[in-house]
Amino acid sequence: MKTIDELLAEGVAGKRVFVRADLNVPLDGTTITDDGRIRAVLPTVKALAEAGARVVVASHLGRPKGAPDPAFSLAPAAARLGELLGADVAFATDTVGDSATATVAGLTDGQVAVLENLRFNAGETSKDDAERGAFADRLAALADLYVGDGFGAVHRKHASVFDLPARLPHAAGHLIATEVGVLKKLTSDVKRPYVVVLGGAKVSDKLAVIDELLGKADRLLIGGGMAYTFLYAKGYEVGISLLQKDQVDVVKEYMKRAEENGVELVLPVDVLVSSDFPDLKTKAPADFETVDADKIPSTKEGLDIGPRTRELYASKIADAETVFWNGPLGVFEHPDYAGGTTAIAQALVDSDAYTVVGGGDSAAAVRILGFDENAFGHISTGGGASLEYLEGKTLPGLAALED
Repeated sequence: MKTIDELLAEGVAGKRVFVRADLNVPLDGTTITDDGRIRAVLPTVKALAEAGARVVVASHLGRPKGAPDPAFSLAPAAARLGELLGADVAFATDTVGDSATATVAGLTDGQVAVLENLRFNAGETSKDDAERGAFADRLAALADLYVGDGFGAVHRKHASVFDLPARLPHAAGHLIATEVGVLKKLTSDVKRPYVVVLGGAKVSDKLAVIDELLGKADRLLIGGGMAYTFLYAKGYEVGISLLQKDQVDVVKEYMKRAEENGVELVLPVDVLVSSDFPDLKTKAPADFETVDADKIPSTKEGLDIGPRTRELYASKIADAETVFWNGPLGVFEHPDYAGGTTAIAQALVDSDAYTVVGGGDSAAAVRILGFDENAFGHISTGGGASLEYLEGKTLPGLAALED
């Protein structure tokens, strides 16, 4: 895989360089609530601009249905990129239309432009190769070189991720090179004990990675909404907690395999429960109680791991050499249910292990809860991409960057 350093050594001055970034940031209206993904692509954009390239940044945001939708405009992300760069960033109001063409044509050496949301064009996400290819052809007309740096999208077979690199000389940006290097540390020559913390809402989202980790990890710590399917599989009452009954047999088989393989699979011993889901808008005080994990009332829902579980999980992390964490342990957006996620983040900070926070909600939680990002070994920008890499899958966006 060619790197951006090699590309820069060959010279990019005066050339139009298409950077496929991941600017899929969370928005409250037009206000960005977490700019981590924008900051992650800065090293690549800066390096190209300083080398005299005419940088064309493109990304998706949200899930618009193949047509323009003001709610998913990249305009706020373009403005924030300009602030972080300390330079004016031009913004095209379409992806491959008149505005994009004129905006790119107006760039001078060292200038940066951002195209409107790629998913405003149906060709970006189309499952039809010809439709995707036609959109990639139009994107290719805007550039001379391609740099892939949107790690959060490399598991998608989309036009700008998979088809476009085949049409232009291409290289991996700094972010993708870093992410792949980190993931290799989690899949080959892993320092042990290797502890994996998995949270999040649905166990079905994590089945494939659990299947793979049962042959690699030393300990699996389970939390979040997905934990209740495991507890139910043990025969516990889980009340109105999130439960995927169609996955119970699979979970039972995984628990059996973990025991056979000598993998310690750890489940919550106590949980915070309530009969009302918390008000995440006003964050009004929640009405909850702490109960043993095998004593959840039939009318209540588990919303966070309890204090004894937090201590237990921290003790299982304390002697680790490698820790991978993906998914919050509770409804961390509400302060009354953020304790479990906070405890895991603190345990990683206190550990001497190489720690990786696996993107998505986990990365957002670390920043929202006020942790210093530099206290972790690495915070990934791609939750889904990280998981699929750990599952052993071929990621289309990475395959497209191979020479």
